[in-house]
Amino acid sequence: MNKPSFKDRFRYWFDNRMSKGSIELIRILLIFTILVILFLTGIILIFKLNGETGAVGVIWQSLATIINAWMPDYDSEMSLGYLVILAFAAFIGLLVTSVLIGIITSAMEEKIMNLRKGNSPIIEEGHIIVLGFYPGEYTLIRQLILASGKRPCTIVIGGELDRDEIEQYILDNIEKPKNVKIICRTIDMFDPVSIEKLSPQTCHTMIISPTDDNSTIKTLLAVSAIIQNVVKRKIRVNAIISKEEKRFPPMMARKHNVITLQTNETLAKIIAHSCTQTGLSEVFREIFNFEGSELYLIDLQGKEGLSFIELMSRVNCAIPIGIYREHNIIIRPDPEEVIKATDKLLVFAEEKDSAILTSAEEHQSRIYQSKKVDAEKDTKILVFGQNSSLKTVLQELPENVREVILVNYDDSQTEKIRKICESRQIILTLSQGNTRDEMELLHLARNIEHIIVLSDYDKEEDDADMDTTFLLLNLRELRMKYHLRFNITAEMRREKNQNLVTDDDHTDFVVASNMGSLFLAQLAESPALIEAFREILSNEGNEIYMKSPKNMSLTGFYSVCEIRQRLYALGYIFLGYMKSDNTYQFNPPLDANIEIKGSDKLIVLGEE
Repeated sequence: MNKPSFKDRFRYWFDNRMSKGSIELIRILLIFTILVILFLTGIILIFKLNGETGAVGVIWQSLATIINAWMPDYDSEMSLGYLVILAFAAFIGLLVTSVLIGIITSAMEEKIMNLRKGNSPIIEEGHIIVLGFYPGEYTLIRQLILASGKRPCTIVIGGELDRDEIEQYILDNIEKPKNVKIICRTIDMFDPVSIEKLSPQTCHTMIISPTDDNSTIKTLLAVSAIIQNVVKRKIRVNAIISKEEKRFPPMMARKHNVITLQTNETLAKIIAHSCTQTGLSEVFREIFNFEGSELYLIDLQGKEGLSFIELMSRVNCAIPIGIYREHNIIIRPDPEEVIKATDKLLVFAEEKDSAILTSAEEHQSRIYQSKKVDAEKDTKILVFGQNSSLKTVLQELPENVREVILVNYDDSQTEKIRKICESRQIILTLSQGNTRDEMELLHLARNIEHIIVLSDYDKEEDDADMDTTFLLLNLRELRMKYHLRFNITAEMRREKNQNLVTDDDHTDFVVASNMGSLFLAQLAESPALIEAFREILSNEGNEIYMKSPKNMSLTGFYSVCEIRQRLYALGYIFLGYMKSDNTYQFNPPLDANIEIKGSDKLIVLGEE
């Protein structure tokens, strides 16, 4: 290898200096200017071109000429050589000034771009951090705004888009009240140093916006690397994991105060119950969002010593659902369970402080005798597609499902599916066909009341949602053209895709990103509710149902207090009802008298 020449060394040195930014460029320019001034001053003094002007005066004139880039005036007392050198200094000054202006302009542009990207660190305290922003997915942010009520709230959003892009999306799609401040930053969600710009050490809670499992796990690891060094306070981290095999290790989750909720099993359960109970997905959205009524843990004054059935009969503007005792939630306890002073109540209410305990004389408690509830009529279901949630869907189908027709199945999984159906005494029919062919679809759906469309988990979210959308449009066309009466439960992956095909046409949408956002917002506000959510959304324990009042002998006029008591005797908590025109009434006043028609549906919480 040849030894580098002086030219090569100088170029290498100059490139390294230039790469260090604006400050280094200004430093080089300053040194260059000083050297030029000294060089020109030396020539003038050596050749005695300065006349009567002293050395200091020559230096000053050279400096002034370069800085001002100003051609000197003709002076007969100056020698021609002196004027020529000063003129040369003026040209050097023009060059220096131009370069300096360029450096300053570039530095200002760079600073403005950094500000637009949001690189400055957050100095807020008690704020909510949302890691991840996806255009079209606004449920989580809307829910956090609703949860804040009228109190001041700061939401810090960190995403991979430029800050001004995130801000513009939020401005165009979300109505922000004056008490809520939203701050956006551009970050790398997998880089702990980048996340630290959001000041996680001083936040109230951190939420990882619903995304794919791998990205969620990598973000959780990055967050864990930050909070493991925080010793003064515990930072809550909430995330959604879709698959069981990707769940965050429990010991690590407890150590770092991480709460994860598995969604695929949860959504499969919602799908299974929604498919035969039209409108049930709306009930879940009512319970888990901050519009209307939702779940709260409250400390109700005067509760001590009362039995749970007394509370059920006397609490107005809220519905008692369970008891929070010694960090455990007991949903639908025994009617004679006595409430302790240290207990909190789990209630379904519009506001946390809306519950009112009425007097015993005003609403007397009464225990009705339990009786057998009439079974729902048998039905069959048509399922399009197959994914890892299908087994849970089949296991969770209501007892009145007697036949399942599975279209476009996976041969390798049919044996497991058959065993599940045999254990449930469900007749399984397998079919392969072209779902774009009208006659084939008509043959499959002609005598069907309920249809499920499952998402393909092996495809990208948008691609899977487009397949679901095409099938959904064809089924709607079929239903309208041939006057069929089936309802549809469609599984979508992204909220923005569901918004393209939303219509009031007896289609229930179960959207992964939407429901996940609802869960996360609730947990961010009340982390102690996690056990209640897991029971309501699990395969065991108390669940949400829509029941026929005919099967419960509850048609006619009743007070809400009596409906609560009668349903509790049957093993259910009354949450509200859906009228025959598909309008909902949740949490009606305790002393209201309402008419329950046979075509209505009672919305209840209980064990099947």
